[in-house]
Amino acid sequence: MSGATLLKESGPKEVFCGLTSIVWLHRRMPDAFFLVVGSRTCAHLIQSAAGVMIFAEPRFGTAILEERDLAGLADAHDELNRVVKNLLARRPEIKTLFLVGSCPSEVIKIDLSRVAENLNIELKGQVTVLNYSGSGIETTFTQGEDGALKALIPLMPKSDQKKLLLVGTLANAVEDRLVSIFNRLGIDNVESFPPRQSTELPSIGPETKVLLTQPYLTDTARELENKGAEIIEAPFPLGVTGSTLWIQAAANSFGIDKSIVDSILNPLISRAKKALEPHVEKLSGKKLFLLPESQLEIPLARFLSNECGMEIIEIGTPYLNRDLMKAEIDLLPPDCRIVEGQHVEKQLDRVRDSSPDLVVCGMGLANPLEAEGISTKWSIEMVFSPIHGIDQASDLAELFSRPLRRHDILNPTKTLTSN
Repeated sequence: MSGATLLKESGPKEVFCGLTSIVWLHRRMPDAFFLVVGSRTCAHLIQSAAGVMIFAEPRFGTAILEERDLAGLADAHDELNRVVKNLLARRPEIKTLFLVGSCPSEVIKIDLSRVAENLNIELKGQVTVLNYSGSGIETTFTQGEDGALKALIPLMPKSDQKKLLLVGTLANAVEDRLVSIFNRLGIDNVESFPPRQSTELPSIGPETKVLLTQPYLTDTARELENKGAEIIEAPFPLGVTGSTLWIQAAANSFGIDKSIVDSILNPLISRAKKALEPHVEKLSGKKLFLLPESQLEIPLARFLSNECGMEIIEIGTPYLNRDLMKAEIDLLPPDCRIVEGQHVEKQLDRVRDSSPDLVVCGMGLANPLEAEGISTKWSIEMVFSPIHGIDQASDLAELFSRPLRRHDILNPTKTLTSN
């Protein structure tokens, strides 16, 4: 690894829970439904994050745990069975039903795995019922996707076909573009997980080479390896450099000649670097502090430092998987400080002491920091925006240059003085 300083911190945290990942997963798999077993607070969180009007029919919902359930006066398992049957009667198009655990359901020990098992027996293949935890006690908001994908893996059929499997949710247009590039390189058998239909799971076997698109899929990667797949070691496809190395790693794994790779990628790289220039002009020399929330912090810091010229003060990350992150950490400047975990009060003290130009953080911390005159960027925007791949590098950079431009517009006197 590089000379980056790796530290660990524990204490009070400020993060979204894993329920939030439902917002992008339900869009990815329109034949699936995500039923949160939780409180009214859980329902309000998902409703607010998704921005779905109350009279719409989204592909997620909440089985509300009432006072009787929490007090043990009602059999929560029986109540949940009733809610599920009512839901399936009303929504017959559902093919896969995820029962998603929350803080309340886990505190009162509802056994969702047993509920799912019983429902699968009773429904006899009409609907596949799975379960995973989205509890904020155990997960940050991106780890909900990790739990959902891990739950799907036992259903994946076996195969001895040689293939490339892209793992992690991408915007459909970005995925199509990346698959097109791999096809031009000569990798014809490319599949994605999660698929666009929950019932069309890709097959997997010893000839499956896995290319992770997201850094927060630790459990998913481990389960895929247990199924015999090979994880390709590579940086993540954020920015020109990361995306180029990511594609090259796949090409090397399939024995594709470097000259072919260069002939296809070089025009894309030249165009992307030109598109980056106005954002680099704004970001270069600016100080950046990343608070832990999404597990995207290390790849983002690598991109913003190496390609945009930002000065990294500290990279906070909720968890650090050194195996998955090795290629990223090796690309960081040697004086980078990486802090795994969080003591939010101590980190906020370090933010104030370092006077950063921009802080990447959760929504709960953004407004207080903005009130103190510190520009912020919400971590959650990174998972809702199409930012992966060489072509998207300028769009990724714009997410960070935009709050700085906004700050300059709102503080013209200060900007003129500093110039």
